[in-house]
Amino acid sequence: MKMISVLLRALLRVTPAALLMMGGGAEARDASAASPALWQAKDADTTIYLFGTVHVMKPGIDWFNGPVKQAFDASDELVLEIVEPDDPAALGTTMMRQAVAQDGVKLSDRLSPEARGKYQAAMQANGLPWQTFEMFNPWMSGMALSVAPLEKLGYRSDIGAEKTLRAAATGAGKKVDALETIEQQVGFFAGLPMAQQVQFLNATVDGLPDMEKEFGSLLRYWQAGQPDKLAKMMNESLETTPELAQVLLIGRNASWAQWIKARLGKPGTVFVAVGAGHLAGKDSVQDQLKALGVTTTRVGK
Repeated sequence: MKMISVLLRALLRVTPAALLMMGGGAEARDASAASPALWQAKDADTTIYLFGTVHVMKPGIDWFNGPVKQAFDASDELVLEIVEPDDPAALGTTMMRQAVAQDGVKLSDRLSPEARGKYQAAMQANGLPWQTFEMFNPWMSGMALSVAPLEKLGYRSDIGAEKTLRAAATGAGKKVDALETIEQQVGFFAGLPMAQQVQFLNATVDGLPDMEKEFGSLLRYWQAGQPDKLAKMMNESLETTPELAQVLLIGRNASWAQWIKARLGKPGTVFVAVGAGHLAGKDSVQDQLKALGVTTTRVGK
């Protein structure tokens, strides 16, 4: 049970947006060259910055500088996807409550014989005893397999962009708020029909061999401030799971765009930081804002 507790804490530090754009690892580029993309929406008395984050990183990527740091320093408030509770046990409780299958069916029994063999081998290869996960719904194992390989490759959630931004905001006395609750984020997965949960798990297993190469490319595009290239690569991966993309990406982008439009009605400067996948490509937050009549512009480009 201790292993499960540790895993649960790790899982919630990698939010659903990241799961859509993560794959594996590659060595970081020269830290001095890191210049992630940044946008803004503004009116006469309000500025809202939009920054795409990477939830896990290797040490040595110095991205918190230049226009990003200037925009953050100028902001009165930081808004993240979620604000994690300080008590790790609260994370585990939230996930366990929705992860355990209520129908008593073992996870492996939900998979075809071929998929079952591939799944169990993938779990064992990544240090995750599949037997322990038999009581869970498929989305739980899918999330675990999205995290464990990255940890083996040296990626860490404690130095991800959200952690850095929240620590800086707290140190500067800035207000920290969230677009969603942890319960909502877990609910996006837990609420998926069982067929889609199985599809998500199978797609995750099938993508493991290319994880390191794919995430390495995504990370390089992020560091270089090339959201168009990041979007193209993401869109290709989402073609196999369109229903999942609608729930975890497109629908949430639409909700966040509504929040941003409403927030423009209140004076101030806000720094909004969400997974980079939400700010790239078709149906991104920027596209959703445009449909609402709100213009966004790239900062420092």
